[in-house]
Amino acid sequence: MPRYFLEVAYKGTQYSGFQIQDNASSVQQEVEKALEVFFRRHIGLTGSSRTDTGVHALQNFFHFDYEDIIDRKSLYNINAILPPDIVLKDVRPVVPDAHCRFDAISREYRYHIYRKKNPFLADRAWFFPYTIDRQQLDAAAAILPEYHDFTTFSKRNTQVRSFHCDIGESAWEEGGEGLVYKVSANRFLRGMVRGLVGTMLQVGRGRMSVQELAEILRQKDNRLADFSAPGHGLFLFRVSFPDSVFLAEA
Repeated sequence: MPRYFLEVAYKGTQYSGFQIQDNASSVQQEVEKALEVFFRRHIGLTGSSRTDTGVHALQNFFHFDYEDIIDRKSLYNINAILPPDIVLKDVRPVVPDAHCRFDAISREYRYHIYRKKNPFLADRAWFFPYTIDRQQLDAAAAILPEYHDFTTFSKRNTQVRSFHCDIGESAWEEGGEGLVYKVSANRFLRGMVRGLVGTMLQVGRGRMSVQELAEILRQKDNRLADFSAPGHGLFLFRVSFPDSVFLAEA
């Protein structure tokens, strides 16, 4: 049966996360409902990257199997069924054993903070009106690719077998009315980006040194990390796959 990758973007403010949960509204639930209305049958979806309550995505993926050819033009009609805070951006045929979670080779997240009160950013960035030492903040971000065990920055009650992550990019940049933390890696742990952001900002405020950040990484104890960064400042920006998973389209 043909398999498809479905690209989706969403504003996560109204949802308890990406993946279906009992007694909670999720992005996956809304997309499955819309697909069922359009195709008149239930289509089960498998997600690429889980996001928590309030977290947004400019690009995320599902995969699913469907026996017929799906025309991209159908996305217009399905989007008309979906709520306004979720949009399907593309659908592409892939090789039969492609998996949108396990075949992803990298993911990029961006975390936004803003420094002056702005009601138009309140649900898309973290209001952080404190003095920050950019030199120390940048130094904190720069050491992260040197490490690979991120046990310290994983929340508890996770089902992963390994805490090993290979970080490619880790940098703070000026963005809009504040700062943006950009980080890419082959995989991320539950709460990892928010933990990194919260802890690095402690460095930026002078409450922790870069050397102390390095030490808590080595201690592998998540009680030492700061997970206070709220979900609404976090965006899943990009999920990348090898070209070999996609089929040539007629």
